Amino acid sequence: MDPSRTPVIVGVGDIRSGRAGDPAAPREPLDLIIEAARAALADSGSAHLGSRIDAIHAVKTVSWSYDDLPGLLAARLNLPSPRSSTSPIGGHWPAALLDRIGDDIAAGRSAAVLLVGGESQATMTGLRKSGTDPASLGWTSAPGGPPAFDPADLGSPAMQRAGLIVPTRVYPLFENRVAHESGLGPDESLSESARMYSAFSELAAKNPASWTSEVYSAEEIATVSPGNRMVCEPYPLMLNAMPFVDQAAAVLVCSLAVARDHGVPDDRTVYLWGGAGATDPVDVLSRNGFGTSAAMTDAVHRALSRASIDASALDIVDAYSCFPVVPKLLVRTLGLPASTVPSVTGGHSFFGGPLNSYTLHSIAEVTRRLREGAGPALVHGNGGYLTYQHVVVLAGAPHPGGYVGDPEPAQLSSEAPELVTGYDGQADIVTSTVEYGRDGAPATGFVVAHTPDGRRLAGHTGPEEAVALSAFAQTPARSAIGRSVHVTDRDGVLSVRF
Repeated sequence: MDPSRTPVIVGVGDIRSGRAGDPAAPREPLDLIIEAARAALADSGSAHLGSRIDAIHAVKTVSWSYDDLPGLLAARLNLPSPRSSTSPIGGHWPAALLDRIGDDIAAGRSAAVLLVGGESQATMTGLRKSGTDPASLGWTSAPGGPPAFDPADLGSPAMQRAGLIVPTRVYPLFENRVAHESGLGPDESLSESARMYSAFSELAAKNPASWTSEVYSAEEIATVSPGNRMVCEPYPLMLNAMPFVDQAAAVLVCSLAVARDHGVPDDRTVYLWGGAGATDPVDVLSRNGFGTSAAMTDAVHRALSRASIDASALDIVDAYSCFPVVPKLLVRTLGLPASTVPSVTGGHSFFGGPLNSYTLHSIAEVTRRLREGAGPALVHGNGGYLTYQHVVVLAGAPHPGGYVGDPEPAQLSSEAPELVTGYDGQADIVTSTVEYGRDGAPATGFVVAHTPDGRRLAGHTGPEEAVALSAFAQTPARSAIGRSVHVTDRDGVLSVRF
């Protein structure tokens, strides 16, 4: 092992501004990120290690736009003029960028790197409601400004035609299919989600950077109530991510040689063994199925294989938990018991889901636990609609091979059924969900089905069919998946009759 080519994490910092129900004065994301970066530099214990930073990578901030966030950060912190990059949108990027940093250090392209991210989505929501322009508060507008919107981020034309344009609609389709293929009824699957998320709330309550501090029972999480309205079956509000937070995080990575040169104690260094990533087709309607994540399976198995460890050797597993189906799939992919609690922070619903940068908070907390003597850890990032997957393996001791990661994601293909439009006839439901309005009534159904000749169709219903879909699943509790229905598709709007 060459210390000059061995990547280690030597400093972490993560912060919040305000808390659920207790807002703080407005602060732009750059200010939060600067505070987190200063905390990471101080956490290294070295007053001069910052001078060795030769690259700054930022996870894209969504709540406010910056043309060059790393450059602004370097100027504010009086750092050298490092190489820099800002990622595209995607929650997998903290893990993917950390893996690329490890590869850069192992190849001698970098000696010390800062990885940052943060959001002020709670503040932005409040400012919009009050009609306040953030620029009038002095927020950076050159370079920078209000967030931009790209219609392509909604999904493919086929997804837009079917109404599958937001995560709250798409992830329940995966959840319901995974439950079906696991042999779980709707009630059993909801109970599994609620038990996991109750354990998440306990973790979040202990985390000083967490957005919430309340502990919730599984019954409270599973029960629909005025404060826990149904969003999209089977997910009431507490099983959805909470993106309206003001949080930021930073991670300082360098070579072991640089760490030692600057007096960082060995018990403060955490070794980045490496990771792996994979990408499924961006269009969810062109995937092979909805009950697995081929990209997750590929990324996890390659990362563990390269690290020469089995999942049973992992002491810590942290899943990207925007919706329960994601940590459930990770636990299943790793072959771990269903009782596993795959989080160190408390997850998106309770710790908080600062959009693309959530996993940076996981990396910070995992680093702290490894310093306390925990065994190897796997940290997972998820982007898109279960589209982009990346995992990294960290440990308190070096890997015999040094850095063993593979930062370039595998691009997976599929052989999905042909997508048919304008169909009228019998079909079997592959997966479905019902979205509820603010009034608590079913508003829109979403259905993916297969025709008798094996083609696929997808679309959304009106309120009447949404009520029927919801009623079918509840009286008695059962899944609509696998049921034969008559479907009429009129430009993506479906009439569905059982």
